Amino acid sequence: MGTQGTQDTQDSNEGRTGGTPGRRALLGAAVLGAGGAVLGLPGTARAGEKHGNGGHNGGYKSLPKPTIIGHRGASGYRPEHTLGSYQLALDMGAHIIEAGDLVPTKDGHLVCRHEPEIGGTTDVAAHPEFADRKATKLLDGVSTTGWFTEDFTLAELKTLRAKERVPANRPHNTLYDGRWEIPTFEEVLRWREEQSRKLGRQVWIYPELKHPTYFRKLGLGLEERVAKVLRRHGLDKKNSPVILQSFEPTSIRRMDKLVDNPLAVLLSAANTRPWDFVETGDPRTVADLVKPAGLKWIASYAQGIGPTLDLIIPKDASGNLTTPTTLVRDAHAEGLVLHPYTMRNENPFLPTNFRKGTDADAYGDAFGAFATYLATGIDGVFTDSPDTGLLAREDFLKKN
Repeated sequence: MGTQGTQDTQDSNEGRTGGTPGRRALLGAAVLGAGGAVLGLPGTARAGEKHGNGGHNGGYKSLPKPTIIGHRGASGYRPEHTLGSYQLALDMGAHIIEAGDLVPTKDGHLVCRHEPEIGGTTDVAAHPEFADRKATKLLDGVSTTGWFTEDFTLAELKTLRAKERVPANRPHNTLYDGRWEIPTFEEVLRWREEQSRKLGRQVWIYPELKHPTYFRKLGLGLEERVAKVLRRHGLDKKNSPVILQSFEPTSIRRMDKLVDNPLAVLLSAANTRPWDFVETGDPRTVADLVKPAGLKWIASYAQGIGPTLDLIIPKDASGNLTTPTTLVRDAHAEGLVLHPYTMRNENPFLPTNFRKGTDADAYGDAFGAFATYLATGIDGVFTDSPDTGLLAREDFLKKN
Protein backbone atom coordinates (compact mmCIF):
# COMPACT_ATOMS: atom_id res chain seq x y z
CA MET A 1 0.00 0.00 0.00
CA GLY A 2 1.17 3.50 -0.77
CA THR A 3 0.42 6.16 -3.32
CA GLN A 4 1.33 5.56 -6.95
CA GLY A 5 4.70 7.12 -7.70
CA THR A 6 5.36 8.21 -4.13
CA GLN A 7 5.57 6.78 -0.67
CA ASP A 8 2.43 6.67 1.43
CA THR A 9 1.81 10.31 2.35
CA GLN A 10 2.06 9.38 6.01
CA ASP A 11 5.59 8.07 5.38
CA SER A 12 6.97 11.50 4.56
CA ASN A 13 8.13 12.41 8.04
CA GLU A 14 10.62 9.75 9.03
CA GLY A 15 13.03 11.57 11.30
CA ARG A 16 13.98 10.44 14.77
CA THR A 17 15.19 12.36 17.78
CA GLY A 18 15.60 9.58 20.27
CA GLY A 19 14.43 6.15 21.39
CA THR A 20 12.10 4.53 23.87
CA PRO A 21 13.80 1.26 24.81
CA GLY A 22 11.61 -1.52 26.02
CA ARG A 23 8.28 -0.31 24.70
CA ARG A 24 7.91 -3.47 22.61
CA ALA A 25 9.43 -5.80 25.20
CA LEU A 26 6.09 -7.47 25.85
CA LEU A 27 5.23 -8.03 22.20
CA GLY A 28 6.41 -11.63 22.14
CA ALA A 29 4.42 -12.42 25.26
CA ALA A 30 1.30 -10.88 23.76
CA VAL A 31 1.20 -13.23 20.80
CA LEU A 32 -0.44 -16.54 21.62
CA GLY A 33 0.50 -18.34 18.42
CA ALA A 34 -1.17 -19.42 15.22
CA GLY A 35 -4.59 -19.58 16.85
CA GLY A 36 -4.84 -15.90 16.09
CA ALA A 37 -5.83 -14.79 19.59
CA VAL A 38 -4.21 -11.87 21.34
CA LEU A 39 -4.11 -11.31 25.09
CA GLY A 40 -6.75 -8.81 26.09
CA LEU A 41 -9.16 -9.71 23.28
CA PRO A 42 -11.58 -12.16 24.89
CA GLY A 43 -14.55 -10.73 23.02
CA THR A 44 -13.22 -10.86 19.47
CA ALA A 45 -15.16 -13.98 18.49
CA ARG A 46 -18.40 -12.55 19.88
CA ALA A 47 -17.76 -9.30 18.06
CA GLY A 48 -17.36 -11.23 14.83
CA GLU A 49 -20.74 -12.88 15.38
CA LYS A 50 -22.33 -9.48 15.94
CA HIS A 51 -20.77 -7.73 12.97
CA GLY A 52 -20.66 -10.49 10.35
CA ASN A 53 -20.50 -14.26 10.77
CA GLY A 54 -16.80 -14.20 11.58
CA GLY A 55 -16.27 -17.41 9.65
CA HIS A 56 -14.36 -15.71 6.83
CA ASN A 57 -15.74 -18.31 4.40
CA GLY A 58 -18.77 -16.59 2.89
CA GLY A 59 -17.08 -13.97 0.77
CA TYR A 60 -15.81 -10.54 1.73
CA LYS A 61 -19.16 -9.54 3.24
CA SER A 62 -18.70 -12.23 5.89
CA LEU A 63 -15.53 -10.64 7.27
CA PRO A 64 -15.85 -9.25 10.81
CA LYS A 65 -16.49 -5.51 10.92
CA PRO A 66 -14.66 -3.33 11.45
CA THR A 67 -12.03 -5.40 9.66
CA ILE A 68 -8.44 -5.14 10.87
CA ILE A 69 -6.04 -5.49 7.95
CA GLY A 70 -2.35 -6.18 8.57
CA HIS A 71 -0.62 -3.58 6.40
CA ARG A 72 2.27 -5.34 4.62
CA GLY A 73 1.90 -7.87 7.43
CA ALA A 74 2.74 -6.63 10.91
CA SER A 75 5.16 -4.06 9.54
CA GLY A 76 5.22 -2.14 12.81
CA TYR A 77 7.28 -4.99 14.23
CA ARG A 78 9.00 -6.81 11.35
CA PRO A 79 10.46 -5.78 7.97
CA GLU A 80 7.48 -5.39 5.66
CA HIS A 81 6.42 -7.87 3.00
CA THR A 82 8.26 -10.82 4.48
CA LEU A 83 6.80 -14.15 5.53
CA GLY A 84 7.85 -13.19 9.06
CA SER A 85 5.74 -10.04 8.92
CA TYR A 86 2.77 -11.87 7.40
CA GLN A 87 2.93 -14.65 9.96
CA LEU A 88 3.10 -12.26 12.89
CA ALA A 89 0.06 -10.34 11.62
CA LEU A 90 -1.85 -13.60 11.33
CA ASP A 91 -0.74 -14.75 14.79
CA MET A 92 -1.89 -11.44 16.23
CA GLY A 93 -5.35 -12.08 14.83
CA ALA A 94 -5.54 -9.74 11.82
CA HIS A 95 -8.66 -10.49 9.78
CA ILE A 96 -6.84 -9.92 6.48
CA ILE A 97 -3.13 -9.79 5.65
CA GLU A 98 -1.95 -7.40 2.95
CA ALA A 99 0.35 -10.13 1.68
CA GLY A 100 1.80 -8.78 -1.50
CA ASP A 101 2.48 -5.47 -3.13
CA LEU A 102 3.05 -7.29 -6.41
CA VAL A 103 5.87 -6.33 -8.80
CA PRO A 104 7.45 -8.44 -11.55
CA THR A 105 10.96 -9.76 -12.05
CA LYS A 106 12.89 -9.61 -15.31
CA ASP A 107 11.83 -13.17 -16.06
CA GLY A 108 8.16 -12.52 -15.32
CA HIS A 109 7.69 -13.83 -11.78
CA LEU A 110 5.62 -11.89 -9.24
CA VAL A 111 7.35 -10.90 -6.01
CA CYS A 112 6.23 -8.95 -2.95
CA ARG A 113 7.86 -5.53 -2.51
CA HIS A 114 6.34 -2.18 -1.58
CA GLU A 115 7.89 -0.65 -4.70
CA PRO A 116 9.86 -1.94 -7.68
CA GLU A 117 12.82 0.07 -6.33
CA ILE A 118 14.33 -2.19 -3.67
CA GLY A 119 17.29 -0.19 -2.35
CA GLY A 120 15.34 0.81 0.74
CA THR A 121 13.84 -2.58 1.56
CA THR A 122 16.67 -5.04 0.80
CA ASP A 123 20.44 -5.36 1.19
CA VAL A 124 21.00 -5.02 -2.56
CA ALA A 125 23.39 -2.07 -2.04
CA ALA A 126 25.72 -4.40 -0.14
CA HIS A 127 26.00 -6.79 -3.11
CA PRO A 128 28.91 -5.62 -5.29
CA GLU A 129 27.86 -8.02 -8.04
CA PHE A 130 24.74 -5.88 -8.54
CA ALA A 131 26.40 -2.45 -8.36
CA ASP A 132 26.02 -1.96 -12.11
CA ARG A 133 22.23 -2.52 -11.87
CA LYS A 134 21.74 0.79 -10.10
CA ALA A 135 19.75 3.07 -12.37
CA THR A 136 17.62 6.20 -12.54
CA LYS A 137 14.16 5.71 -14.00
CA LEU A 138 10.98 7.69 -14.42
CA LEU A 139 8.45 5.87 -12.25
CA ASP A 140 4.97 7.31 -12.78
CA GLY A 141 6.50 10.67 -13.61
CA VAL A 142 8.92 10.68 -10.66
CA SER A 143 12.67 10.38 -11.20
CA THR A 144 13.71 7.45 -9.02
CA THR A 145 17.25 6.15 -8.46
CA GLY A 146 18.04 2.68 -7.15
CA TRP A 147 17.68 -0.97 -8.02
CA PHE A 148 14.50 -2.22 -9.70
CA THR A 149 12.94 -5.67 -9.59
CA GLU A 150 12.42 -5.72 -13.35
CA ASP A 151 16.20 -5.69 -13.83
CA PHE A 152 16.70 -8.89 -11.80
CA THR A 153 15.80 -12.51 -12.38
CA LEU A 154 13.99 -14.29 -9.60
CA ALA A 155 17.11 -16.32 -8.84
CA GLU A 156 19.09 -13.11 -8.40
CA LEU A 157 16.45 -11.53 -6.15
CA LYS A 158 16.47 -14.64 -3.99
CA THR A 159 20.11 -13.90 -3.06
CA LEU A 160 18.96 -10.66 -1.37
CA ARG A 161 17.51 -10.26 2.12
CA ALA A 162 14.84 -7.88 3.38
CA LYS A 163 15.52 -5.02 5.78
CA GLU A 164 13.48 -2.45 7.69
CA ARG A 165 12.26 0.37 5.41
CA VAL A 166 11.97 3.12 8.06
CA PRO A 167 14.77 2.39 10.57
CA ALA A 168 14.67 5.95 11.91
CA ASN A 169 11.17 5.31 13.24
CA ARG A 170 11.50 1.58 13.86
CA PRO A 171 15.07 0.88 15.02
CA HIS A 172 13.87 -2.19 16.94
CA ASN A 173 12.84 -3.81 13.64
CA THR A 174 16.41 -3.67 12.32
CA LEU A 175 17.11 -6.62 14.62
CA TYR A 176 15.43 -8.72 11.93
CA ASP A 177 17.33 -7.28 8.94
CA GLY A 178 18.69 -10.09 6.80
CA ARG A 179 16.46 -12.80 8.28
CA TRP A 180 13.96 -13.16 5.42
CA GLU A 181 14.19 -13.25 1.65
CA ILE A 182 11.84 -11.64 -0.84
CA PRO A 183 8.74 -13.83 -1.11
CA THR A 184 7.10 -14.65 -4.41
CA PHE A 185 3.33 -14.46 -4.85
CA GLU A 186 3.34 -18.24 -5.34
CA GLU A 187 5.06 -18.67 -1.98
CA VAL A 188 2.52 -16.38 -0.32
CA LEU A 189 -0.36 -18.41 -1.70
CA ARG A 190 1.23 -21.66 -0.51
CA TRP A 191 1.74 -20.05 2.92
CA ARG A 192 -1.90 -18.95 2.92
CA GLU A 193 -3.07 -22.48 2.08
CA GLU A 194 -0.90 -24.02 4.80
CA GLN A 195 -2.07 -21.56 7.44
CA SER A 196 -5.70 -22.06 6.42
CA ARG A 197 -5.33 -25.79 7.00
CA LYS A 198 -3.70 -25.21 10.39
CA LEU A 199 -6.37 -22.76 11.53
CA GLY A 200 -9.34 -24.61 10.05
CA ARG A 201 -10.56 -21.47 8.28
CA GLN A 202 -9.71 -19.47 5.21
CA VAL A 203 -6.90 -16.95 5.68
CA TRP A 204 -7.68 -13.77 3.76
CA ILE A 205 -5.07 -11.78 1.83
CA TYR A 206 -5.22 -8.39 0.10
CA PRO A 207 -2.59 -8.14 -2.68
CA GLU A 208 -1.96 -4.87 -4.52
CA LEU A 209 -0.99 -4.51 -8.16
CA LYS A 210 1.79 -1.89 -8.18
CA HIS A 211 2.34 0.55 -11.06
CA PRO A 212 0.47 -1.56 -13.64
CA THR A 213 0.73 1.02 -16.46
CA TYR A 214 4.49 1.32 -15.91
CA PHE A 215 4.99 -2.44 -16.07
CA ARG A 216 2.67 -2.96 -19.03
CA LYS A 217 4.84 -0.56 -21.03
CA LEU A 218 7.82 -2.78 -20.17
CA GLY A 219 6.01 -5.85 -21.49
CA LEU A 220 5.45 -7.14 -17.95
CA GLY A 221 1.69 -6.75 -17.62
CA LEU A 222 0.61 -7.53 -14.07
CA GLU A 223 -3.05 -8.32 -14.44
CA GLU A 224 -2.71 -11.42 -16.63
CA ARG A 225 0.08 -12.76 -14.44
CA VAL A 226 -1.91 -12.26 -11.25
CA ALA A 227 -5.00 -13.88 -12.77
CA LYS A 228 -2.98 -16.87 -14.00
CA VAL A 229 -1.47 -17.51 -10.57
CA LEU A 230 -4.85 -17.17 -8.83
CA ARG A 231 -6.49 -19.57 -11.30
CA ARG A 232 -3.71 -22.08 -10.72
CA HIS A 233 -4.50 -22.04 -7.00
CA GLY A 234 -8.28 -22.01 -7.47
CA LEU A 235 -8.47 -18.55 -5.90
CA ASP A 236 -10.11 -16.58 -8.71
CA LYS A 237 -13.72 -16.99 -7.54
CA LYS A 238 -16.30 -14.56 -6.16
CA ASN A 239 -15.94 -15.94 -2.63
CA SER A 240 -12.19 -16.59 -2.80
CA PRO A 241 -10.36 -15.13 0.24
CA VAL A 242 -8.33 -12.78 -1.94
CA ILE A 243 -9.24 -9.10 -2.42
CA LEU A 244 -7.29 -7.37 -5.19
CA GLN A 245 -6.47 -3.66 -5.08
CA SER A 246 -4.71 -1.02 -7.17
CA PHE A 247 -4.35 2.74 -7.39
CA GLU A 248 -5.12 2.51 -11.11
CA PRO A 249 -8.84 2.12 -11.85
CA THR A 250 -8.14 0.77 -15.35
CA SER A 251 -6.11 -2.03 -13.79
CA ILE A 252 -9.02 -2.98 -11.55
CA ARG A 253 -11.37 -2.86 -14.55
CA ARG A 254 -8.99 -5.19 -16.36
CA MET A 255 -8.97 -7.56 -13.37
CA ASP A 256 -12.78 -7.48 -13.34
CA LYS A 257 -12.71 -9.14 -16.77
CA LEU A 258 -10.09 -11.73 -15.76
CA VAL A 259 -11.22 -12.96 -12.33
CA ASP A 260 -14.29 -12.93 -10.10
CA ASN A 261 -12.47 -11.84 -6.92
CA PRO A 262 -13.65 -8.84 -4.90
CA LEU A 263 -11.85 -5.72 -6.10
CA ALA A 264 -10.95 -2.37 -4.53
CA VAL A 265 -9.77 0.92 -6.00
CA LEU A 266 -7.15 2.70 -3.90
CA LEU A 267 -7.47 6.47 -3.63
CA SER A 268 -4.65 8.85 -2.78
CA ALA A 269 -4.81 12.57 -1.96
CA ALA A 270 -7.82 14.46 -3.32
CA ASN A 271 -5.77 16.68 -5.63
CA THR A 272 -3.93 13.80 -7.31
CA ARG A 273 -4.73 11.84 -10.47
CA PRO A 274 -4.30 8.10 -10.87
CA TRP A 275 -1.29 7.52 -13.13
CA ASP A 276 -3.33 5.62 -15.70
CA PHE A 277 -5.55 8.71 -15.97
CA VAL A 278 -2.46 10.83 -16.62
CA GLU A 279 -1.31 8.43 -19.32
CA THR A 280 -4.70 8.22 -21.04
CA GLY A 281 -5.65 11.88 -20.68
CA ASP A 282 -8.54 11.28 -18.30
CA PRO A 283 -8.87 14.66 -16.53
CA ARG A 284 -10.52 13.33 -13.37
CA THR A 285 -8.80 13.65 -10.01
CA VAL A 286 -9.34 11.64 -6.85
CA ALA A 287 -11.61 14.49 -5.73
CA ASP A 288 -13.85 13.61 -8.69
CA LEU A 289 -13.78 9.90 -7.91
CA VAL A 290 -14.98 10.39 -4.33
CA LYS A 291 -18.03 12.35 -5.48
CA PRO A 292 -21.29 10.35 -5.87
CA ALA A 293 -20.87 10.09 -9.65
CA GLY A 294 -17.30 8.86 -9.31
CA LEU A 295 -18.25 6.33 -6.65
CA LYS A 296 -21.11 5.07 -8.81
CA TRP A 297 -18.61 4.54 -11.65
CA ILE A 298 -16.24 2.64 -9.34
CA ALA A 299 -19.12 0.50 -8.06
CA SER A 300 -19.83 -0.63 -11.63
CA TYR A 301 -16.71 -2.83 -11.56
CA ALA A 302 -15.37 -2.91 -7.97
CA GLN A 303 -16.70 -3.84 -4.55
CA GLY A 304 -14.71 -1.43 -2.42
CA ILE A 305 -12.38 1.53 -2.11
CA GLY A 306 -9.20 2.04 -0.15
CA PRO A 307 -9.01 5.78 0.50
CA THR A 308 -6.27 7.53 2.39
CA LEU A 309 -7.48 8.39 5.89
CA ASP A 310 -7.35 12.07 4.96
CA LEU A 311 -10.28 11.48 2.59
CA ILE A 312 -12.29 10.23 5.58
CA ILE A 313 -11.30 13.02 7.98
CA PRO A 314 -9.22 15.87 6.53
CA LYS A 315 -6.51 17.61 8.54
CA ASP A 316 -6.03 21.33 9.02
CA ALA A 317 -2.79 23.21 8.33
CA SER A 318 -1.39 22.07 11.68
CA GLY A 319 -2.13 18.42 11.02
CA ASN A 320 -5.08 18.18 13.39
CA LEU A 321 -8.20 16.26 12.42
CA THR A 322 -11.18 18.34 11.34
CA THR A 323 -14.72 17.30 10.39
CA PRO A 324 -15.40 13.97 8.62
CA THR A 325 -16.36 14.16 4.96
CA THR A 326 -19.44 12.45 3.52
CA LEU A 327 -17.32 9.78 1.82
CA VAL A 328 -18.37 6.92 4.12
CA ARG A 329 -22.05 7.66 3.63
CA ASP A 330 -21.69 8.25 -0.11
CA ALA A 331 -19.65 5.08 -0.70
CA HIS A 332 -22.05 2.96 1.33
CA ALA A 333 -24.92 4.39 -0.72
CA GLU A 334 -23.28 2.79 -3.77
CA GLY A 335 -22.72 -0.50 -1.95
CA LEU A 336 -18.97 0.00 -1.64
CA VAL A 337 -16.89 -1.21 1.30
CA LEU A 338 -14.34 1.27 2.70
CA HIS A 339 -10.93 0.08 3.91
CA PRO A 340 -8.84 3.24 4.40
CA TYR A 341 -5.08 3.35 5.01
CA THR A 342 -2.86 3.53 7.10
CA MET A 343 -2.98 3.57 10.91
CA ARG A 344 0.43 3.54 12.60
CA ASN A 345 1.35 3.88 16.26
CA GLU A 346 4.38 6.18 15.99
CA ASN A 347 4.08 9.94 16.48
CA PRO A 348 5.07 11.14 12.97
CA PHE A 349 2.31 9.07 11.36
CA LEU A 350 -0.51 10.21 13.66
CA PRO A 351 -2.62 13.36 13.41
CA THR A 352 -0.97 16.14 15.41
CA ASN A 353 -3.63 16.13 18.10
CA PHE A 354 -2.89 12.45 18.85
CA ARG A 355 0.89 12.77 19.21
CA LYS A 356 2.69 12.53 22.54
CA GLY A 357 5.95 14.43 22.90
CA THR A 358 8.32 14.97 19.99
CA ASP A 359 10.15 11.63 19.76
CA ALA A 360 9.64 10.20 16.27
CA ASP A 361 10.16 6.68 17.62
CA ALA A 362 7.61 7.02 20.46
CA TYR A 363 4.04 5.87 20.32
CA GLY A 364 1.33 8.53 20.41
CA ASP A 365 -2.34 8.11 21.28
CA ALA A 366 -3.01 5.50 18.61
CA PHE A 367 -6.10 4.25 20.42
CA GLY A 368 -7.61 7.73 20.36
CA ALA A 369 -6.95 8.03 16.64
CA PHE A 370 -8.39 4.57 15.95
CA ALA A 371 -11.53 5.44 17.91
CA THR A 372 -12.02 8.64 15.94
CA TYR A 373 -11.66 6.95 12.56
CA LEU A 374 -13.76 3.89 13.45
CA ALA A 375 -16.56 6.19 14.63
CA THR A 376 -17.02 7.42 11.05
CA GLY A 377 -18.47 4.05 10.05
CA ILE A 378 -15.56 2.75 7.95
CA ASP A 379 -15.74 -1.00 7.32
CA GLY A 380 -12.14 -1.62 8.32
CA VAL A 381 -8.66 -0.14 8.29
CA PHE A 382 -5.12 -1.00 7.27
CA THR A 383 -2.69 -0.86 10.16
CA ASP A 384 1.00 -1.60 10.68
CA SER A 385 0.14 -2.81 14.21
CA PRO A 386 -2.70 -5.36 14.04
CA ASP A 387 -2.56 -5.97 17.80
CA THR A 388 -3.26 -2.29 18.47
CA GLY A 389 -6.00 -2.30 15.85
CA LEU A 390 -7.71 -5.32 17.36
CA LEU A 391 -7.71 -3.81 20.84
CA ALA A 392 -9.08 -0.54 19.42
CA ARG A 393 -11.74 -2.52 17.58
CA GLU A 394 -12.72 -4.25 20.81
CA ASP A 395 -13.03 -0.88 22.56
CA PHE A 396 -15.20 0.39 19.70
CA LEU A 397 -17.53 -2.61 19.72
CA LYS A 398 -18.06 -2.37 23.48
CA LYS A 399 -19.36 1.17 22.98
CA ASN A 400 -21.45 0.44 19.91
